[in-house]
Amino acid sequence: MSCAVLSCTQVQAQPVNFLLTGQNPTLNLSRKLNGSLTFAAPPPPPDIGEPGQRSEAGSRGCENVARQLPTDPQKQQLTAIVPMYSDSALVLGTTIDAAPTFWFYASYVAPAPAKFVLRDKDGELVYQTDVVLPQTPGIISLSLPKTAPPLLVGQQYRWFLKIYCREHEPPAFVDGWIQINALDPALKSQLEKAMPRDRVALYAANGLWFDALSAAAQLRRRNSKDPAWAELLQVVGLNELATEPIVDCCTPR
Repeated sequence: MSCAVLSCTQVQAQPVNFLLTGQNPTLNLSRKLNGSLTFAAPPPPPDIGEPGQRSEAGSRGCENVARQLPTDPQKQQLTAIVPMYSDSALVLGTTIDAAPTFWFYASYVAPAPAKFVLRDKDGELVYQTDVVLPQTPGIISLSLPKTAPPLLVGQQYRWFLKIYCREHEPPAFVDGWIQINALDPALKSQLEKAMPRDRVALYAANGLWFDALSAAAQLRRRNSKDPAWAELLQVVGLNELATEPIVDCCTPR
């Protein structure tokens, strides 16, 4: 959304004074990218617990699995497409969706077994499912099905995506947090009137990462040259994944 449109739309973004990894430390996090999108990340919760792991650190179980690793050794392997706070390494994104969609970059492909797990803040299991990975590496998405318990407003949940390369060996994994926010009535009214591109900007300016990313993915599927997806990945330091293909995946089993 252009600067002119932003000036006419009364978004509810709040000023912030902390940074995400991958950003220029001289810039405020609430910034415009190429004169377009603004992402205003919310303040991190003070008692979140374990910060999470946005990119795979490697595991013995996934070492030297040539057919499942990227041919380019400089490419990332398993990466969650989520903001990470530089001061605490906290991996956290927010949403207003009770059944959100999670996004990952995965070089691992079928038939490697995968599992998605969601737990509440106390560690109690909320939802888990086996995942059938695609045949080619790329950006994948996992949406909570209607059969899963709806996530509760005001709550934080910890998610995991685990890839089991070898039986009886530790998996490759990423993990982090998702926070469910209430939908502000003013923002709801703006979203109902907004065009698709403007909805991405509204979500981002209000710090709603998962909603903004899913809306940007829809735009990219319709038009591969739409810049919203790349702009969002740039602001959270994942610019190297911006051109990776979105592949059909994943149907929970």
